[in-house]
Amino acid sequence: MKTREHTDEVENDTRTALDSTKFANSSKEPPNSGLAISKSEFSSDMNGFQQRSRARLRSPWSCSPFTFATAVTAILTAILIGRSFLTRQLDPKGCAMSLMRPSFYSFSDDFNTEHTRFATKYSLHLYRERGIDEESRVVKGIPVLFIPGNAGSYKQVRPFAAEAAVHFDEVLRNSQDGPKHGKQPLDFFSVDFNEDITAFHGQTLLDQAEYLNDAVAYILSLYHKPNHSIRDPSLPDPTSVVLVGHSMGGIVARTMLTIPNYQMNSINTIITLAAPHARAPISFDSDIVRTYDRVNSYWRDCFSSERPGDNPLSQVAVISFAGGGLDTMVPSDYSTLASLVPPTHGFTVFTSTVPQVWTGMDHLAITWCDQLRKSVVRALYDVVDARRPNQTGPLPERMQAFKRWLLTGMEDVVEKSLNGKAPNTLLNLDDQSSSILSQGERLVLRNLGKKGRVMAHLLPIPPQLSPEQKRFTLLTNRRLDATASDPNLEVLFCSVSPLHLGHSADAFPVHMNYSTRDSGSTRLACKSSAADTILLPASLEGSVFPFDQASPFSYLQYDVEQLADHQFVAVVDKSTHAIPGWVIAEFSTKSESMVHTKQGLRSLVSSGTDISLPADRPMVSEITVPSIHSSLLAYKLDISRKSCGKTPELFKPLLRQHISEPYESKFFVNVQNAEISMHGVAPYMPPALKAGATAQGLTLQFWSDPTCKQEMDVSLRVDLIGSLGKLWMRYRTIFAAFPLLVVSLVLRKQFQFYDRTGIFMSFSESMDQSLRRSIPVLLLALTFLTMSFSKASQQPESRGPFGLRSGGSNHGIDFSVNELLLGSQDPFFWFLVPLFGLISVGVCIAVNYAFLSITHILSIPYTRILRLIGKGSDQK
Repeated sequence: MKTREHTDEVENDTRTALDSTKFANSSKEPPNSGLAISKSEFSSDMNGFQQRSRARLRSPWSCSPFTFATAVTAILTAILIGRSFLTRQLDPKGCAMSLMRPSFYSFSDDFNTEHTRFATKYSLHLYRERGIDEESRVVKGIPVLFIPGNAGSYKQVRPFAAEAAVHFDEVLRNSQDGPKHGKQPLDFFSVDFNEDITAFHGQTLLDQAEYLNDAVAYILSLYHKPNHSIRDPSLPDPTSVVLVGHSMGGIVARTMLTIPNYQMNSINTIITLAAPHARAPISFDSDIVRTYDRVNSYWRDCFSSERPGDNPLSQVAVISFAGGGLDTMVPSDYSTLASLVPPTHGFTVFTSTVPQVWTGMDHLAITWCDQLRKSVVRALYDVVDARRPNQTGPLPERMQAFKRWLLTGMEDVVEKSLNGKAPNTLLNLDDQSSSILSQGERLVLRNLGKKGRVMAHLLPIPPQLSPEQKRFTLLTNRRLDATASDPNLEVLFCSVSPLHLGHSADAFPVHMNYSTRDSGSTRLACKSSAADTILLPASLEGSVFPFDQASPFSYLQYDVEQLADHQFVAVVDKSTHAIPGWVIAEFSTKSESMVHTKQGLRSLVSSGTDISLPADRPMVSEITVPSIHSSLLAYKLDISRKSCGKTPELFKPLLRQHISEPYESKFFVNVQNAEISMHGVAPYMPPALKAGATAQGLTLQFWSDPTCKQEMDVSLRVDLIGSLGKLWMRYRTIFAAFPLLVVSLVLRKQFQFYDRTGIFMSFSESMDQSLRRSIPVLLLALTFLTMSFSKASQQPESRGPFGLRSGGSNHGIDFSVNELLLGSQDPFFWFLVPLFGLISVGVCIAVNYAFLSITHILSIPYTRILRLIGKGSDQK
């Protein structure tokens, strides 16, 4: 009522002033003539009232207390969001600089207008590492094409191409996994787009894709020409090219497979770096939005076909890397492939997840980070096979190789290699060289070689018929992986040897004889665990970051069902003298190590959660919080526990936070407190092809020394201030669009008032009146509309090919369901509509007065100049 009364009062005052003016100019007697005032006095008073009313309406500097309070509140809120974005919940930077000795060979003379209509606009280059690649103008290995992003340079290929050349020259050339197994040098090509702005123009993206398809055809033709190739003639000519795309280059790579000049099967592996796959980073250009919709619809339709055999993308693998919170140019949420390809053909992984990388990256660092380029190059060499025409292994082998190199190894999708191979080690032991632990006993070795002789510690594997699910875990500070195995420690999974049934010992390539007697010894047929070793960042007394230059821990984890073919776990201490090194191994029940919280999100926001892990807990404990899945909220985690006493800890607590889709893990070493944030369910993201990916929520995995018999109290609280900073990256377009809506309402009020009174009120006065009625009504309506969208019922789901959701038209999924208003189906965030409205009002008020101030300041010298000019003309 107050808002309407205020508006009516202003309009009534204006009408009264106008009517009084008319009366003062007429010859009639004023009303209430009995009053002792003359007509001239009445006319003078009314003219003064009219002037004051018009001055207040037309004054650009007028500002009511209500408008002032609203503007101050909005500006303070905006400052708080900006400060939170810049200073709170920041991931540490741990990238090392990469080194290279680059040289480039241009194909501008050969790859001309006869091959592509864009030859005068773009150019193709071949990278060569000086000191290794002596022949700069010829191809010799497996073709790889690098695609730069928006305004990117072709020289950004240097870190990956240099590492590929060095790794092949120093490691693969003379190794068993080298040329005999199809490993050849990687010929890295790169494209110079003259720093075209791809993110803002859809046609430019299509032009680049067309040029790249022509470039792929030309690159493949080079391997057919003797004067351009020194490749081994016994190998088949390549028929496909591996693509590596940065940022928008990753989108161009996927677009290549959708346009007419694409040569079928010429691309089967795509690696993208910080590429916004799910939606356009900037949606103000209609062409880029339409191009995104067409490309993404093509990919979805291919994988949702009722006949997967007709899928033109059936052999294409796509791996998407995301930098995480440090990428402030493109939201890492947009890098997910969940709405585009099924898990059988691709996945998204954050750089903080990749073993021995363990750090986030900004948008440009992801192209030169030394740790990441090493992991990417090793994964590429694992999937390529020059003995095949398509230059890569089959799709399932490629996907397993990428998962093995790029994921932590603790994900359910990573297959264990233990059961896929035959025993290769014959272990011969006696009573002096072995000890058998009792069922359920934990093995703790504080120093290797303490007994002065080789010692094998045997842990009996529990029977599978146990009423509780069990798993085996082992942690050590010595290296167990195949790439850098420790000669002083080995972990084997063994069963009683069948030699007594007539089998020959020659069937085992490796013999480990630690028995001092010719008879009465125990023979075990064993398999090595090296291929299943999981590397974890070292968590020691002085550890600060997971990417510190410290030798990583080695970790093994198996469910008992995966050990069904074995009877013992043999931890073999090969050292004959004391050396620093420890091992902890145990079998534990999942009920002992897993805590599943059922606390809802509202309860978490209001009071947080506190969990106490008992003193006799296993080495590994997990806390799952299904209600934590939103990327808009950040949390603070605190760990408290008592000292272990006189016995020193073998290692400090290690924390891993992770979600299952996308594959995002963060590690915290020597942890006492941690800032928890994730890229889970994000605004404006299309739904996943496969349902249930985010149902598990956030999982917190703890490694702690079980010999320290102290309780561990874990406290998790929402970081409200830190959460505000998450709004900027997810709602940048809202902060640009909402002020336009506010300005339109203010202009509407100005014209309405002008139509009624003939007076065009100032922007500030119109803002004040709009704040009292139209803006609150609009925000209230949008809030209720947001809540109604959130509560809309979902259609029942059915399953189609690749385990995807299917059902009515467009394979039963509405990919535009999150494109309106707040872009989320979670009603918890209803308050964001009035919050964004408040900030937008404050921005409009601040900008208005800022321009008024600038205009006023500039008008002062302008007025003085006019006066000087006027005085000069008067004197003449």
